Amino acid sequence: MTRIVVVGSVNMDLVTQAPRFVGPGETILGDRFLTVPGGKGANQAVAAARLGAEVALVGAIGNDAFGAQLRDGLVSEGIDLSQLTQLDDCGSGTASITVAEGENQIIVVPAANARVTPAQVESAQALISRADAVLVQMEIPLDAVEATLRLGHRLGTPVILNPAPAQQLPTDWLRLARYVTPNQHELAILLGADLAEDFRELMRRAPCPVVLTRGGEGAWYRDAGEPTHQAGFKVSVVDSTGAGDTFNAALAVFLHEGLAAAVRKACLAAALSVTRLGAQGGMPRLAELDRQLSEHSA
Repeated sequence: MTRIVVVGSVNMDLVTQAPRFVGPGETILGDRFLTVPGGKGANQAVAAARLGAEVALVGAIGNDAFGAQLRDGLVSEGIDLSQLTQLDDCGSGTASITVAEGENQIIVVPAANARVTPAQVESAQALISRADAVLVQMEIPLDAVEATLRLGHRLGTPVILNPAPAQQLPTDWLRLARYVTPNQHELAILLGADLAEDFRELMRRAPCPVVLTRGGEGAWYRDAGEPTHQAGFKVSVVDSTGAGDTFNAALAVFLHEGLAAAVRKACLAAALSVTRLGAQGGMPRLAELDRQLSEHSA
């Protein structure tokens, strides 16, 4: 069984479905409100577990009602929470999400996620040393992201860096990543480049291998040589929240099959995830992915 360690955020998503996005100072009536477990770290952990991996999560929650619900949900997915810290003096992270016309707008309040430390990452050394891959995102402090990259590199465990929310990072950090998985906007910010520059040229200039997501168009990937395109899969979009997290999780879970195969499965897993509401609610299980993969290969 593939072993995955995820270092990242754990949030409660406060989701409002609406007919459209509101403008400044405007009030409209929404269609539905839900509280849904989320956070990029938790999302990727859940997606990887549903795809058949043995998963451990390194992160932090608050000692509050949201924290209890978040922990219970992760336990129900069979995720190892031995490195998930509960803080008594801090609330759990939240994300306020508006979903309209198949797109989303998100405001994140980090709370406990802002207290994930390099020391906590180091304390997960035994888990990371046995892992087939590590996933880390940027909804936690950057020193914890750096610690994850350096520890994975030191131990010889491939680290997949999902640079979201995007900001420019030092080149030496990027060189420590086995793969970086931005969208076009995130890659430009990550490299301090012009947002209008062609994404293929940015991929060539990046100091590390890049797997670039393009939504419904699929993904482009470059380990060495020229960028290669993997087409997306056509589906009816209900909610795109969590699609990127599903993509990253699938990439990590299937990386041992080779990059091309992993990217194809990641594109299909992400496509399946947008057909249902909620970040974690839409994430497919391995049997569904295998069935759909068989149908698309026929």
